[in-house]
Amino acid sequence: MGKLIYAANTSLDGYLEDEAGSFDWSVPDEEVHAFWNEHERHIGTSLYGRRMYETMRVWENDDWLTDEPAVVREYARIWRDADKVVYSTTLAEVSTARTRIERAFDPQAVRRLKETSHADLSIGGATVGAEAFRHGLVDECVLLLCPVTVGGGKPALPRGVRLDLDLLDHHRFRNGVVSLRYAVRSAV
Repeated sequence: MGKLIYAANTSLDGYLEDEAGSFDWSVPDEEVHAFWNEHERHIGTSLYGRRMYETMRVWENDDWLTDEPAVVREYARIWRDADKVVYSTTLAEVSTARTRIERAFDPQAVRRLKETSHADLSIGGATVGAEAFRHGLVDECVLLLCPVTVGGGKPALPRGVRLDLDLLDHHRFRNGVVSLRYAVRSAV
């Protein structure tokens, strides 16, 4: 059985992106990128909301990767090797391999996916992540806290949901980013 892991870069004040929709403050350096590579290496299926998928699909194309560091090119290979499920009512088709669209977030289907998976699953995107938290589907939460406050925007964690957590691991990177990994005991 696979665990469902919510993973995100977040500002210190808890946002995935600022009020203008920007997340340029969370672009990883090579050390942080290597962390994400190791994390994603264990993921068999990634669950995305439409906007997160549209952001991530850049990894399908090699054209821009030629002059990037090896750690960035490695992430592209890891990302391509995972299956992807995109939850969207508006996306007409997908433009990446190993990807399918689901028109609605079905908690029972996600439970079945977890039960039948031989690898862990990740979930990304504020809206779809919040749904998974609300239905008690998230087993772990991995947050990389960036040393910046943005004052508002899209919250990294769902409003109106209490999460009881157990700290599993933490690490401070040289650039000031801090990773926190929690087990989710319960969502109320």
